[in-house]
Amino acid sequence: MAAAGVVSGKIVYEQEGVYIHSSCGKASDQDSLISGILRVLEKDAEVIVDWRPLDDALDSSSILCAGKDSSSVVEWTQAPKERAHRGSEHQNSYEAEWDMVNAVSFKKKPHTNGDAPGHRNGKSKWSFLFSLADLKSIKQSKEGMGWSYLVFCLKDDVVLPALHFHQGDSRLLIESLEKYVVLCESSQDNRILLVNCQNKSLSQSFENLLDEPAYGLIQKIKKDPYTATMVGFSKVTNYIFDSLRGSDPSTHQRPPSEMADFLSDAIPGLKINQQEEPGFEVITRIDLGERPVVQRREPVSLEEWTKSVDSEGRLLNVESMKQMIFRGGLSHSLRKQAWKFLLGYFPWDSTKEERTQLQKQKTDEYFRMKLQWKSVSEEQEKRNSRLRDYRSLIEKDVNRTDRTNKFYEGQDNPGLILLHDILMTYCMYDFDLGYIQGMSDLLSPLLYVMENEVDAFWCFASYMDQMHQNFEEQMQGMKTQLIQLSTLLRLLDSGFCSYLESQDSGYLYFCFRWLLIRFKREFSFLDILRLWEVMWTELPCKNFHLLLCCAILESEKQQIMERRYGFNEILKHINELSMKIDVEDILCKAEAISLQMAQCKELPQAVCEILGLQDSEVTTPDSDTGEDENVGTACPTSAPRSNTLPILAAASEAKDDSPAQTLSSPNACRLTPA
Repeated sequence: MAAAGVVSGKIVYEQEGVYIHSSCGKASDQDSLISGILRVLEKDAEVIVDWRPLDDALDSSSILCAGKDSSSVVEWTQAPKERAHRGSEHQNSYEAEWDMVNAVSFKKKPHTNGDAPGHRNGKSKWSFLFSLADLKSIKQSKEGMGWSYLVFCLKDDVVLPALHFHQGDSRLLIESLEKYVVLCESSQDNRILLVNCQNKSLSQSFENLLDEPAYGLIQKIKKDPYTATMVGFSKVTNYIFDSLRGSDPSTHQRPPSEMADFLSDAIPGLKINQQEEPGFEVITRIDLGERPVVQRREPVSLEEWTKSVDSEGRLLNVESMKQMIFRGGLSHSLRKQAWKFLLGYFPWDSTKEERTQLQKQKTDEYFRMKLQWKSVSEEQEKRNSRLRDYRSLIEKDVNRTDRTNKFYEGQDNPGLILLHDILMTYCMYDFDLGYIQGMSDLLSPLLYVMENEVDAFWCFASYMDQMHQNFEEQMQGMKTQLIQLSTLLRLLDSGFCSYLESQDSGYLYFCFRWLLIRFKREFSFLDILRLWEVMWTELPCKNFHLLLCCAILESEKQQIMERRYGFNEILKHINELSMKIDVEDILCKAEAISLQMAQCKELPQAVCEILGLQDSEVTTPDSDTGEDENVGTACPTSAPRSNTLPILAAASEAKDDSPAQTLSSPNACRLTPA
C-alpha cells in the first residue's frame, strides 16, 4: 500500500491550485471551492491521471466521480463482490487508499439525512484517478472565460467533475497527455478534444523499438494499439501471443485469423481498404527461366580507388567503380571517403578543391543549425513542446543505440554525445519530420565510419532523403513497399505466397522491421556496413532492397513450409533470424534474382515498374574483368495468355495524389481468374 496521500509511480506532470467547484454551496461559500493537486504518473506501462484534495483524509470506502451532468457531482460506492474482484487486479496496478474509478464496478450510493453529495462532517471530500487508456474525450473552457477548466469523459461515458485551474492554465496538462495519446478537435465542437481519433505521430509509433519489456508491449497493444504498432510487428514472438491468448491455451486459444486481424487492425495507417486498392494487372504465370550463378569479388582496395582518380582528385570511371563496389563492397579504410560519394554528399564528378570548399560551406551551415537548438533557453523550451519531445526521444534512443560497439560503449562516451548533437541538429534541418525513434539506428554506422560530426550529419541527411518515406506519419511509403514486396514474391514463388496466406501471413508484416531501418537489426554491425554500401550504388536495379527481402524469405521457405509453421511460428521464426543471416550469401541470391527477372522477356509490367526495368536494362559487371555486361530486355506492356494459372500483380507505386492504399486482406495478390 502506498503512503497516505501518495500514488506510486513516476510523476510526469504535477499542478497545485486545481479546484473542483462543487454545487453544494453558494458561489461565495469557500466550501464550494475544493483545492487539489492534479498529477499524471507513469507506472508499469500505464499512465494514470490523479486528482485529490489537499486535505486527503478520505473515506476509503467511497469515491467520488461525476454523473452524466458535469455541473453536479454524485457519490458512488463499490459493490462488495466487485471490490473483491478488483482487489486482485490492483496487486499489479497503482496503489492508493481509494479505489480506481471504473463505471462498471461502481453503483450509486443513496444519500441520507439530507446530506449533499460528497459532504462529510461539513467538509467536501473528493478524489478520483483513472487510466489514460480509459479516456474518451476532454472538454475545454472557452477562451476569455476566467479560469480555464477541463472536463474528462471516460469511454464508458462517465463524466468527471470539471477541474478549474486557478494557478496557471490547462495547456501544460494537455501537452503532457499528448505525449501518450492523440488529441484532436471534434468536428461538432472545437472545445472538445477526442482521444485517438487519428494516427499518432510516428515518434510515438516507434517508441522503444525492439527494446520494450514483454509486459509493457502487451499492455500498449491492448490499451493503445497504434502506439505499439511498429514495436509489435518489429519484435513479435511467442510470448506476445501466448500472453494475449490467456493463461490456459486450451480454453483461450485464439485462431490465427483472429490474431492476424488483431495485428492488422493495430496499424490503421497500413490497412488498405478494398475501395482503395491499386490498379491490378492480371497476367499469366510465366517461366522466369534459369537463375544465373553469381559470385562476389573482394572489397575495393585503396589501390584500386587511387588508380581511378585523376590529378585533380576527380573519379575517372564512376559507373565502373559503382559496379565494383556493388560486387565486393569497400575495404574499411576507403569507406570514410567513398561513402560521401555514394550518399551524394560529394558529387561524383567533383575535384578535390571543390570538395574542400563544399566541406567548408557545409561546416558553416551545420554549426548555424546546431546553434539554433543550443541557444534555446530552458524558458523557451518550456513553451516548445515539439522540441522538448524531440530531445526526450533522442536522449532515450542515444542511450541504447549500439552500446555493445566500442565506439559507443561506456558512460559519457563522446560518440554518444555526437549522436545526440547530430540528431538534435537534424531536427533543425527538417523540423517537420524532426526525430522519430529508429533514426538513431541509421545514423550510428555513419558516425562510426566518418568519425567526424559534420561529415556524419550531411551523410545522414542524404541517407534520410532516401529513407524519409519510411518515417512519414501516413506510412504511405511503408505501405507501398509492402505491396511491392508482395508482388515480387508472388511472381517468384506463388506457392509459397499461397502458403503464407493460408496461415494469415499474407500481409508480410514480418518484413516491416527489415524495410523500416534497412536491415539494421538483422545483421552484425560490420555486415550492415557492407550491405548498405552495396545498396547505395543503386545497382543492379531499382528497389534492390526488396529483392534482398525475397532472397531471405526464399532461404527460409523450406523450413517454414516443411515444418508447417503457422501464423505465430512464422513471425517468431523471422524475428529470430536476426544476426543469423549470411550477408554475402543473401547478396548473391538477390543479385541472381535480379538477373533472372531482367532476362525474362515476359516480365509483368508491374514488376518492371518496381525494378525500374521498363525503359532500361539491368547492368552488371563481368565477374573477372569488371567490364560492363548488359543483360535483360525492356519489359512488354502485357504478357501472353497461353497458360491457365494467372497471377495478380499490384501496381508498383502509389501516386502522390492517389488515395491511401492498403492490403485489404491477408490474401492480397492471391491467384485470381483472368
